[in-house]
Amino acid sequence: MGSGKAWWRAFETRDALAAALAATVADQLRAAIEAKDGATLAVSGGTTPALFFDALSHKDLDWTKVVVTLVDERFVPPASERSNERLVREKLLRNEARLARFVGLYSQATTVDAAARQAEAGIALLGPRLDVVVLGMGADGHTASFFPDAPNLDELTNPAQSRLVMSVDAPSGGEPRITLTLPLLVGAGLLALHIEGEAKKDVFERAMAQAAPRLPIARVFDAASAPIDIYWAP
Repeated sequence: MGSGKAWWRAFETRDALAAALAATVADQLRAAIEAKDGATLAVSGGTTPALFFDALSHKDLDWTKVVVTLVDERFVPPASERSNERLVREKLLRNEARLARFVGLYSQATTVDAAARQAEAGIALLGPRLDVVVLGMGADGHTASFFPDAPNLDELTNPAQSRLVMSVDAPSGGEPRITLTLPLLVGAGLLALHIEGEAKKDVFERAMAQAAPRLPIARVFDAASAPIDIYWAP
């Protein structure tokens, strides 16, 4: 179902969704490698992407030419159970994908702001445009670390934001975080939203219908220059 800047791709099962999304992402990475001898992929954390990560990790492509990074990260060390880096290393960077290079957002800086600055220096080296970005969405309509109650939400989601990476300290976030900013996300060669369950579908539809204030996920769709594929399964 297509609607404005959203294109729904509904699947009967979460396994089927994971397989389809992994195939699409792998094809995009192969195309980037063929075109410029390298590819970049930014993924999200949480519980939703585990099946997708597993399916993608088995894809046959030249992973030595792929750089994997994160859409956002908690300001916690990789050993933490809440670390997105830990999730990616355990679920994605194995099998065929073990050969990919990983660029994380966390560092042992004294403050989350300093860590964000260090992460930005690393992300800037990946080039002006990410090849693939896969977003998730929370029950409050947040995506990346764009939380509705983030004091700097308008800065994070400003289409003219020059920063690539910024820090976030939202009460609902649980701990300070580091996130890619909106222009870098919507500028990706392929931008997809991966959500599962009727509840999240309802949240997304309400967010898109709400005139003001625009929830973070709606701000991403508002800023996108091309339709975003939504991969959904009940």
